[in-house]
Amino acid sequence: QVQLQESGPGLVKPSQTLSLTCTVSGGSITTNYYYWNWIRQPPGKGLEWMGAIHYSSSTYYSPSLKSRTSISRDTSKNQFTLQLNSVTPEDTAVYYCATRYGSNWGYWGQGTQVTVSS
Repeated sequence: QVQLQESGPGLVKPSQTLSLTCTVSGGSITTNYYYWNWIRQPPGKGLEWMGAIHYSSSTYYSPSLKSRTSISRDTSKNQFTLQLNSVTPEDTAVYYCATRYGSNWGYWGQGTQVTVSS
Protein backbone atom coordinates (compact mmCIF):
# COMPACT_ATOMS: atom_id res chain seq x y z
CA GLN A 1 0.00 0.00 0.00
CA VAL A 2 1.26 3.42 -0.90
CA GLN A 3 1.99 5.74 2.01
CA LEU A 4 2.77 9.44 1.87
CA GLN A 5 4.34 11.50 4.63
CA GLU A 6 4.72 15.26 4.63
CA SER A 7 7.62 16.89 6.44
CA GLY A 8 8.90 20.40 6.92
CA PRO A 9 8.90 23.33 9.32
CA GLY A 10 5.72 24.09 11.17
CA LEU A 11 6.45 27.79 11.43
CA VAL A 12 7.58 30.13 8.66
CA LYS A 13 8.09 33.88 8.85
CA PRO A 14 6.29 36.21 6.44
CA SER A 15 8.14 36.85 3.16
CA GLN A 16 10.15 33.66 3.53
CA THR A 17 9.91 30.46 1.47
CA LEU A 18 7.89 27.51 2.69
CA SER A 19 9.45 24.18 1.77
CA LEU A 20 7.74 20.84 2.31
CA THR A 21 8.73 17.33 1.30
CA CYS A 22 6.48 14.37 0.65
CA THR A 23 8.17 11.01 1.13
CA VAL A 24 6.50 8.13 -0.68
CA SER A 25 6.75 4.48 0.34
CA GLY A 26 5.13 1.38 -1.10
CA GLY A 27 5.15 2.84 -4.60
CA SER A 28 7.28 4.83 -7.03
CA ILE A 29 6.74 8.46 -8.02
CA THR A 30 7.68 7.43 -11.55
CA THR A 31 4.81 4.96 -11.84
CA ASN A 32 3.06 5.52 -15.16
CA TYR A 33 0.29 8.09 -15.38
CA TYR A 34 0.22 9.12 -11.73
CA TYR A 35 0.11 12.72 -10.57
CA TRP A 36 1.69 13.66 -7.24
CA ASN A 37 -0.13 16.59 -5.73
CA TRP A 38 0.03 19.26 -3.09
CA ILE A 39 -3.22 20.44 -1.53
CA ARG A 40 -3.83 22.74 1.41
CA GLN A 41 -6.67 23.64 3.73
CA PRO A 42 -6.61 27.01 5.49
CA PRO A 43 -8.41 27.20 8.83
CA GLY A 44 -12.17 27.29 8.34
CA LYS A 45 -11.91 26.89 4.57
CA GLY A 46 -12.07 24.12 2.00
CA LEU A 47 -9.35 22.19 0.27
CA GLU A 48 -7.28 24.06 -2.29
CA TRP A 49 -5.30 22.24 -4.98
CA MET A 50 -1.90 23.88 -5.33
CA GLY A 51 -0.16 21.87 -8.01
CA ALA A 52 1.20 18.55 -9.10
CA ILE A 53 4.13 16.79 -10.68
CA HIS A 54 3.40 14.08 -13.21
CA TYR A 55 5.24 10.78 -13.37
CA SER A 56 6.83 12.20 -16.53
CA SER A 57 8.19 15.14 -14.45
CA SER A 58 5.84 17.69 -16.03
CA THR A 59 4.48 20.16 -13.51
CA TYR A 60 1.08 21.80 -13.19
CA TYR A 61 0.09 24.69 -10.94
CA SER A 62 -3.00 26.44 -9.72
CA PRO A 63 -3.24 29.73 -11.64
CA SER A 64 -3.72 31.63 -8.41
CA LEU A 65 -0.47 30.29 -6.94
CA LYS A 66 1.63 29.70 -10.04
CA SER A 67 3.81 32.77 -9.61
CA ARG A 68 4.90 31.64 -6.13
CA THR A 69 4.92 27.85 -6.39
CA SER A 70 7.47 25.29 -7.50
CA ILE A 71 7.17 21.51 -7.33
CA SER A 72 10.13 19.24 -7.92
CA ARG A 73 11.11 15.66 -7.24
CA ASP A 74 14.02 13.48 -6.23
CA THR A 75 13.52 10.06 -7.76
CA SER A 76 16.51 8.62 -5.89
CA LYS A 77 14.73 9.36 -2.60
CA ASN A 78 11.20 8.81 -3.95
CA GLN A 79 10.23 12.27 -2.73
CA PHE A 80 8.60 15.33 -4.18
CA THR A 81 8.86 18.83 -2.80
CA LEU A 82 6.76 21.98 -2.61
CA GLN A 83 8.25 25.45 -2.43
CA LEU A 84 5.98 28.44 -1.87
CA ASN A 85 7.70 31.81 -2.01
CA SER A 86 6.90 35.10 -0.32
CA VAL A 87 4.49 33.60 2.18
CA THR A 88 1.97 35.65 4.13
CA PRO A 89 -0.27 34.73 7.08
CA GLU A 90 -2.92 33.78 4.49
CA ASP A 91 -0.73 30.81 3.59
CA THR A 92 -1.30 29.32 7.03
CA ALA A 93 -2.90 25.95 6.43
CA VAL A 94 -2.68 22.21 6.75
CA TYR A 95 -0.68 21.01 3.75
CA TYR A 96 -1.28 17.58 2.23
CA CYS A 97 0.39 15.52 -0.44
CA ALA A 98 -1.73 13.07 -2.38
CA THR A 99 -1.82 10.85 -5.45
CA ARG A 100 -4.14 11.13 -8.40
CA TYR A 101 -4.67 8.75 -11.32
CA GLY A 102 -6.69 10.46 -13.97
CA SER A 103 -9.58 12.01 -12.11
CA ASN A 104 -9.39 9.58 -9.23
CA TRP A 105 -7.79 10.68 -6.01
CA GLY A 106 -5.92 7.93 -4.25
CA TYR A 107 -3.63 8.04 -1.27
CA TRP A 108 -3.18 11.03 1.02
CA GLY A 109 -0.64 11.95 3.63
CA GLN A 110 -1.83 12.81 7.11
CA GLY A 111 -1.16 16.50 6.56
CA THR A 112 1.19 18.92 8.23
CA GLN A 113 0.28 22.22 9.86
CA VAL A 114 2.22 25.24 8.63
CA THR A 115 1.78 28.58 10.35
CA VAL A 116 3.07 31.81 8.85
CA SER A 117 3.84 34.25 11.61
CA SER A 118 6.59 36.54 12.78
